[in-house]
Amino acid sequence: MSKTFTDDFVALNIAVLTVSDSRTEATDTSGHLLIEKLTAAGHVLSAKAIVADDKYQLRAVVSQWVADTSTQVVLVTGGTGFTERDNTPDALEPLFDQTITGFGELFRQISFDQIGTSTLQSRAVAGLANSTLIFCMPGSTNACGTAWDDIIASQLDARFRPCNFVLRLKNTADNPCGTRG
Repeated sequence: MSKTFTDDFVALNIAVLTVSDSRTEATDTSGHLLIEKLTAAGHVLSAKAIVADDKYQLRAVVSQWVADTSTQVVLVTGGTGFTERDNTPDALEPLFDQTITGFGELFRQISFDQIGTSTLQSRAVAGLANSTLIFCMPGSTNACGTAWDDIIASQLDARFRPCNFVLRLKNTADNPCGTRG
């Protein structure tokens, strides 16, 4: 089977999860920013939730979205630091079929120019689970903007070359940069 890129935009179904013990819908600036950016890019918000920083609650919500055949991407904000209550990577990495190590590496590289060595405390991670992309980023609104603008937006655009993740996801054709999950 020949694998080809598309010249057409592909709107993805994206869920947004805010991990916080204190945020509410009214104060969830990071989650709202991600929704604003994904919809401005032409994608569709498929679900939104705020969950306490508890690894079992996190796994339950994300597992449900990963099992849903229509959710193609999950954006998680919060819980990636080094405090005792930061559980996002520990909760979600066991769900990954494949880890996207370059995401965390690139995020920290870009963040270094903005926040210096404090970027060491970011445990931003990403992976693929059941052909669903999961991006876990810090809870700061600025960090979410950096992750979306400098990394995620282009990787969720089927027209981006030489590689993007779109054609690797559920309900899309094969991607020349990898096989479909």
